[in-house]
Amino acid sequence: MAKDYYLDDSVVAYAWDNSYPPRLSIEPGDTVTFACQEASGLQIKPDSKASALAVLDFSKVDTLTGPVYVKGAAPGDTLVVEILRFAHKGWGWSGIIPGFGLLADDFTEPYLKIWHLEGDGARFKAGIRLPLDPFCGTMGVAPRQAGPISTIAPTEHGGNLDNRGLTAGTTLYLPVWMPGALFSCGDCHGTQGDGEVCGTGIEASMDVTLRFGLLKGHSIPELRFERPRPLTLADRGSYYVTTAHGPDLYRNAQQAIRYMIGHMVEAHKLSEAEAYVLCSVAVDLRISQIVDAPNWMVSAYLPESIFT
Repeated sequence: MAKDYYLDDSVVAYAWDNSYPPRLSIEPGDTVTFACQEASGLQIKPDSKASALAVLDFSKVDTLTGPVYVKGAAPGDTLVVEILRFAHKGWGWSGIIPGFGLLADDFTEPYLKIWHLEGDGARFKAGIRLPLDPFCGTMGVAPRQAGPISTIAPTEHGGNLDNRGLTAGTTLYLPVWMPGALFSCGDCHGTQGDGEVCGTGIEASMDVTLRFGLLKGHSIPELRFERPRPLTLADRGSYYVTTAHGPDLYRNAQQAIRYMIGHMVEAHKLSEAEAYVLCSVAVDLRISQIVDAPNWMVSAYLPESIFT
């Protein structure tokens, strides 16, 4: 009979390392609820000021809860992770961290937004409310390489994915590199736009409930997932879209966001810092075309349904 487990955050990891012993051993079919710390590793609190971001210790960010040993998992198998539900703690944060983000050279001063999370939504300011659709920014298994390996980047074993498709109802597939898979997760987001352009979504501590399974003898090179519903809860109205073209997709992404910041400052009376953060949590960056060299196109989609 399948069992349910709870894994607290009294012990967290600050890196991926296949030598870390498991905190819990489970059978395929079992369910685990992980207590996950927000992205700063508890350095940011509800009463923090923006200055705290200027001295953020990056060695402590994106902490991991785990690892969990799945009995029977072996290299060459695929770990199946059913994402069941998320429970936030009532608050979160977004911020501009000096030296970090898509427009790091444009925004050199720290900025911090503390969010009050109310059920399934969060208010940015009067007239702007975002639907919450939580996910883990970081999920993965133990890497095959010897550690420690930073939690800040994505790799073949998972890692810092920041993929907002990984919400409740989604099934994630991960390649198994070590016996038992040794799964960990963390870095929960209340919501995020594709691109996470300022470097943060709505960062929040959460309880994350996952059910585990195995595909024996089935190997995949990197993570995949199946999602049973539309990508975003904000897809229920019109969009305002800015575009940028040129031979460099990264520069195009920067320019599309600069155009969007300018639009939100003018149309919605936001400061540039407010607009940049709102881009990070609500705007989706998309590659509109990558065939008409040298002028490739990046578009930034702003869901106007967030403006109430």
